[in-house]
Amino acid sequence: MDPECSRLLPALCAALADPGQPVADDTCLEKLLDWFKSVTEAGSSLQLLRDSPCLVELLLQVPQAPGLSPRVLAFALRLAGLLAAQEACFQFLQQGELLSGLFGEAGPLGGAAWMAPTVRSGWIQGLRSLAQHPRALPFLAELGALDTVVALQGDSSLFVASAAGQLLAHILGLALGGPAEGPPGPPACDWPASAQAVVGHLEEALSAATAPRATQALHVLTTTFGHCHRPWTQGLWARLSPLVARLLEKDPVPAAHPLVDLLLSVARSPALSSDRGWWEMAARALGSLRPAHAGPLALGLLTLQDCPQALSAQAFAVLLQPLACVLKAAAQAPAPPGWPAGPEGDAAAVATLLSSRSACVGLLCQTLAHLELLQPLPQRPAPWPQAPLLGAVLTVLRFCNGSAVPAPGSDLGGHLCAVLAGCARVQRAALGLLGALYEDAGPPELVTQVFAVLLDYLRSPDSSPTVLKKAFQAALQWLLSAPTPPGGCAPDPPAQPFLGELLPVLQRRLCSPCWEVRDSSLEFLTQLAGHWAGQAGFRHALLASEVPELAWQLLQDPESYVRASAVTAVGQLASRGLHATPAGPECPGGPQKGVLPELLGVLAADPEGFPRRAAMQVFARWLRDGHAEAADAERFVARVLQAAGRDLDWEVRAQGLELGRAFLERALGRPGPPCPDAAAAPEPAAPAAQALRAACRVGLPEFALRALFDCDRPVARAACALLLLLRDQAAPGLSLPEAGPAVAALEAALQRWRAGEQAQPPGPLEPEAVLAVLRSLDLEGLRGALAESSDHVERNPQSLLQDMLATAGLRGDNEADCY
Repeated sequence: MDPECSRLLPALCAALADPGQPVADDTCLEKLLDWFKSVTEAGSSLQLLRDSPCLVELLLQVPQAPGLSPRVLAFALRLAGLLAAQEACFQFLQQGELLSGLFGEAGPLGGAAWMAPTVRSGWIQGLRSLAQHPRALPFLAELGALDTVVALQGDSSLFVASAAGQLLAHILGLALGGPAEGPPGPPACDWPASAQAVVGHLEEALSAATAPRATQALHVLTTTFGHCHRPWTQGLWARLSPLVARLLEKDPVPAAHPLVDLLLSVARSPALSSDRGWWEMAARALGSLRPAHAGPLALGLLTLQDCPQALSAQAFAVLLQPLACVLKAAAQAPAPPGWPAGPEGDAAAVATLLSSRSACVGLLCQTLAHLELLQPLPQRPAPWPQAPLLGAVLTVLRFCNGSAVPAPGSDLGGHLCAVLAGCARVQRAALGLLGALYEDAGPPELVTQVFAVLLDYLRSPDSSPTVLKKAFQAALQWLLSAPTPPGGCAPDPPAQPFLGELLPVLQRRLCSPCWEVRDSSLEFLTQLAGHWAGQAGFRHALLASEVPELAWQLLQDPESYVRASAVTAVGQLASRGLHATPAGPECPGGPQKGVLPELLGVLAADPEGFPRRAAMQVFARWLRDGHAEAADAERFVARVLQAAGRDLDWEVRAQGLELGRAFLERALGRPGPPCPDAAAAPEPAAPAAQALRAACRVGLPEFALRALFDCDRPVARAACALLLLLRDQAAPGLSLPEAGPAVAALEAALQRWRAGEQAQPPGPLEPEAVLAVLRSLDLEGLRGALAESSDHVERNPQSLLQDMLATAGLRGDNEADCY
């Protein structure tokens, strides 16, 4: 321990044990515990106590101090457990009955402080830290702690209840121990007394008629099997699995959700998954649980690598039951070609769908979300019923927009028409799954229906902004998957007619009064143009529409998010030669206004940060792709850096450094891959001296050195990285000139900055001055300093102790560090 910390610690311990002193907040106490943990991990807890006897005094005084803050009591309990985690320190503390005084009836356990959840939580966490060696088990038995922990499983505080269950699982693992591999271990009758006590509690809880007791036991078992895969878990499961199986015989199954968690925890345990009896129990659970709980179990089983084929088929059928009910309710064949064999329209699923609006919506959303998660997995069922699933999802979407035709005389069909009409939750879930199903496509007639339904949703004035965003995303995924003939000018049907009808819809959406809709439409336009700009048919249709002009007009949108998306869209269209450039308002018939001046105006004048950041991203992409607007790279970069250097947004300044890095790499002859539609080819490789001169001409060194003074650490870090690149790559073999006035002025400014004074580098710099300063700067040292957190000095233990003493009024200056 640091000598200064050793000097401060006694005063702090005295302040903590004094009820009359102001108490440090929870954050400081938590940091203090973290520090003690690091000290004990690095050395001996017993030696720490010998070097700092004030800690023992604190632990002795806490139980006898009336009116002590619950926070301090909890801190002392956790500190005692942390120290006693090492066996030698545990024995030392027990010699004076210190631990019994803290954790037994003489401590907070038998007093009014026990009413505070903080104290109960500290008691549990202290015992959890303490129970790291075999000597802890007899100590817990002598205290009678197990009964208290069991009772705390039903605590009103969820944090305390959860911690109690985790402590029981930990005690069970500590008691049974054993090697990581080998035979299952001793029979249950030979288990240690502490393990027998915990297992007896679990048996009693699983046999109880109340769901809360069963839930507590299931949580403990889930934690045990999830964290411990030793052979003894086989014996534990063999002993308790009959009681778990009896839960499945009840109707309804009690504690269904934690039961599913337990079954999946057992399935993922290497020590238990080979038990054939477990797979039989899982199959029984699929048939016994209500659909809302059977669905998560089915999904969990289908994600397992070694799930038996018969069980996998059963799980998939259970997962599809709600959609089978929907198909049946829509006058479609209950088992379309390719639909997995299994229950069709299970009575329990139908009953859930009919029970209430919330149950119906919840079950369908859960099913659709589960299928979306399952679709990309390699272990998904094979063959994958792509066409039937597409049909089912489209049917759900038709129920939601009122275009579905229910089966004659179907109560479920009429109910779904009433419940799902305009239901945004189900619409979003169905559109999410529809977008995920694009990879396997399907028969052309079904793909045509997909585009038709998507067009209906994009056209509908009833589509909410979130639903519309999902529809745009799904449409984009299906468009991207549409095949295009080699060298063809347009995508194959049915995507081609969809694209033709999409642009008028997009045009209307860009004029929506809802800013979220305008924003989603611009994002869709950006992605669409990026993919389809090379298709002549699409280019012609887009340029013939008002979409590019509307995107340009939205650069003046009152909402900053929309302006940012408009900047990105206009930049994408411009890079593809699809942009509109209206004439300036002062001369409607005059020359068209360029994209670059307009976006530079956004960068210089937009009051919000989002549009300015978007403009910087567009400029960087143009430079990397060799866009026509960046053909004169030096002039382009100089103008952008000049505007970005005055920006108050640190992200804009950081992106300016990224732009400078791209320019420098381009000047060094290391450009990124050129854009296929680029109007200008990258410049040929230049010698290092020419690259340095080019960087000076655009003002890059001044920009980077100014950023090195930046108060925002990410900007300074990026500037340091750029200057290192400039020094190591652009000026590696150049001779060092004699120091001139410019070099001396710049070095003086840097020295003032190092001393903490405000300073800015002088104006334009010559290559020689830049070279001299770069070689005089300790950029590696700066990089290391900038990599440290901003509070690395104030965060040390000495500062923490000083702050806590200042809070208690025991420091001479009575001031705390500000951090």
